[in-house]
Amino acid sequence: MNSAALLDGYDRSALTLCSIGSHSALEVAAGARAQGLRNLVVTAKGREKTYSRYYARVGEPARGCVDATLELEAFVDILESKVQDQLRARNVVFVANRSFEVYLREKYSYDQIESGMRVPMFGNRKLLRAEEREEANNQYALLRRAGIRHPLQFKSASEIDRLVMVKAPHAKVSFERAFFLCSSPKEYRETSQTLMREGAINEAGLRGAVIEEYALGPTVNLNFFYSPVLRELELCGTDTRRQTNLEGFRNVPPSALGALQNVPMRLEEAGHIAATLTESMLEKAFEMGAPFLQAARELNPPGVIGPFALQCAIVAGPPKEFVCYDVSLRIPGSPGTRYTPYSSYRWGRDVSVGERIAMEIVFARDANRLEEVVT
Repeated sequence: MNSAALLDGYDRSALTLCSIGSHSALEVAAGARAQGLRNLVVTAKGREKTYSRYYARVGEPARGCVDATLELEAFVDILESKVQDQLRARNVVFVANRSFEVYLREKYSYDQIESGMRVPMFGNRKLLRAEEREEANNQYALLRRAGIRHPLQFKSASEIDRLVMVKAPHAKVSFERAFFLCSSPKEYRETSQTLMREGAINEAGLRGAVIEEYALGPTVNLNFFYSPVLRELELCGTDTRRQTNLEGFRNVPPSALGALQNVPMRLEEAGHIAATLTESMLEKAFEMGAPFLQAARELNPPGVIGPFALQCAIVAGPPKEFVCYDVSLRIPGSPGTRYTPYSSYRWGRDVSVGERIAMEIVFARDANRLEEVVT
């Protein structure tokens, strides 16, 4: 169904931004409120209090950011016809986040998700699948097409001859990956066996794991936004991750490291913190973002709409260089990007990613170009 058909029957003066209650839903809700749009958070039973109580919009005095919630038994129920009808009745424009993909993928294929969502989605719904390794025209294909440097990949553990990162699906937490480091086939076997005994990974996940060279350098997520209305690429902000148990290793004094020699280093998401770039790196950042946009247009038309991130390490030079080890093709999980200066350099004030999405929808609505920012 094309964008115009998805918007058929909508009251464009009463649009509602919507996402599922996880990952970045508060960011979307607060952004909608800042731009005078309504918002709705779809919650799963047992996970609703954050949105229906703690951050619900109430007054006086005015506080909170969530206008309304729609509680389902489980997130996968969002594709049920009656739920889709309710969303359409509210003039919903849906903002997909990473949790939306992973929870629905427990039951549905990407084809079913793309066809089952009968509400307009901000961004290119066909790009959601590009984050998955097994999909055609995935993030690795996009990086190669764009000519962006990324870590060397190894076909099998027997080829490991340097420090590598292994990215395997987490056995217990479907939306997480169990990262671990090793530097030889022997260390790969020992670490993977330890993680399997602990239940963090399983044999099937290990067989499909990505093994890639570990880029030595500080990590930074380049959170971009492409505006079809303005036809411009902008850098919304930059951040870096806080991960377990890597953070713990960093805080252990050298004298105690011997006690941890048999503890595998793992990199599980715990949060994000703001991180700025030297100005000399900004041009290099945009020089990666622009060809990535072009590659996405060619491989996954109409390409990127709205937010995307190139997750990079900055490796030593001279000159210093970005190495992109991962890609996000939807709203980022870090609301803290607003606390870096890049949005204020552009807009004269701090603008969060959630508000930037709402701004683009308002720009498009007011210019009668809403079809250009939804699919």
